[in-house]
Amino acid sequence: MTKTIEQIAAMCGGVPSPGAQLDAAVSGVVTDSRKLSPGCLFVPLAGERFDGHDYGAAALAEGAGGLLWQRDKGPAPEGNAVLVEDTLAALQRLASAYLKETAPRVVGITGSNGKTTTKDMVTALLATRYRVHKTQGNFNNHIGLPLTILSMPEDTEIAVLEMGMSARGEIALLTQIAPPDVAVITNIGESHLLQLGSRLEIARAKLEIAEGLKPGGLLILNGDEPLLAQVMSEPGFAGPKEMQTVRFGMDEANDDYPTGLLQTDGATSMFTCRTLGDRTLTLPLPGMHNVINALAAIAVARHFGLDGAAITEGFGALKLTGMRIEVTKTAAGVTLLNDAYNASPTSMRAALEVLQGMKAGGSRIAVLGDMLELGEREIEFHREIGAGADPERIDAILTCGPLSRHLAEAARERGIREVHAFEDKEELGDLLVRLVRPGDVVLFKASRGMRLEEVLRRLQDGPETAHN
Repeated sequence: MTKTIEQIAAMCGGVPSPGAQLDAAVSGVVTDSRKLSPGCLFVPLAGERFDGHDYGAAALAEGAGGLLWQRDKGPAPEGNAVLVEDTLAALQRLASAYLKETAPRVVGITGSNGKTTTKDMVTALLATRYRVHKTQGNFNNHIGLPLTILSMPEDTEIAVLEMGMSARGEIALLTQIAPPDVAVITNIGESHLLQLGSRLEIARAKLEIAEGLKPGGLLILNGDEPLLAQVMSEPGFAGPKEMQTVRFGMDEANDDYPTGLLQTDGATSMFTCRTLGDRTLTLPLPGMHNVINALAAIAVARHFGLDGAAITEGFGALKLTGMRIEVTKTAAGVTLLNDAYNASPTSMRAALEVLQGMKAGGSRIAVLGDMLELGEREIEFHREIGAGADPERIDAILTCGPLSRHLAEAARERGIREVHAFEDKEELGDLLVRLVRPGDVVLFKASRGMRLEEVLRRLQDGPETAHN
């Protein structure tokens, strides 16, 4: 976004400070003073442990073209400032105004699991025919989504925006900033049970994205999840006028479902689906759960007029956000499945199913960490994962964390041949590098707070691996 100070003030509901140069242009928006670029707009935000206003004067001195300034923070620094009542609300209004001005069509994507992968797939497919801008990383909340919009080129035709939440009302706010033309709900899992209390309440929170659709908008939802249909039938659900729906999933009652699947080399999936007939699609990802995510992306692509050839081309160009079942092989011949970005019971089961389906010249080993924010049933959920492991297809499970100890206990009871539980990642890593051999496949899966990728790096680095 490139605008003058006067234009920014009008867009965000602010007033230029005395002495501000109204026609001064700023380009780009940042909220972190460590990421300033020459001529950018600095938006200082106040949190519990920090206040960006403390760096306002320095930001201008270091080359920022202007800044927003909250009135209750005292006099603004000398320079190009826009005075506002609340800098966060002003940031959100600025993004909303810029989106209305540039007028791309908006695809909003939410779900307990798979929303980032689905966002990447949707972007890859649409990019074969359109100028597309997508959420980078997981910038999917009340701060990240406005920044995503404000980083969008003015000629963008479709904005693909990930919409995350941890409480009721959060997705509703995001859809007020960026009302979707198309909304996607990948699934309803157990993430945020600690905050919301039940999967039904999670479904209500996710369906706020449908209530924020533009009139006549399209809702693409997982038809295998009965809670979504239940919430949509509740008197309190308020979808837009003439809302369209497309349902995807495994069940043949859905509008689209897989009609064939072949797991190839463990890193890719080949499949056919109802809507594309006998066309075989190759997805550079393993696992049925990713095929289901692909069906959601196909539904978006078809809505925007893409044919089977364009969809095939798009999947071939797919580039994924990091740490979502990245498949790599070490110099020692060990295959690593890195899915350590986040974890819930739903995604943990899906990752284990991928491991169990892999062709291995050696052992299949799962390195699993705690799943966080699951509420009062957290021990039960961890035990269910361990009890669901297949002793015929998994040779060893190593866990890290106090909750995962319950997973390990259930895995032993299930008959997994080798199970080890650790509280310390260093100790886990010491055993792992002694345990693995060429031909083994090792899965890493845990909630982000466990930072399990630190253990994975010990195998990637090479020299420490015991069986080179």
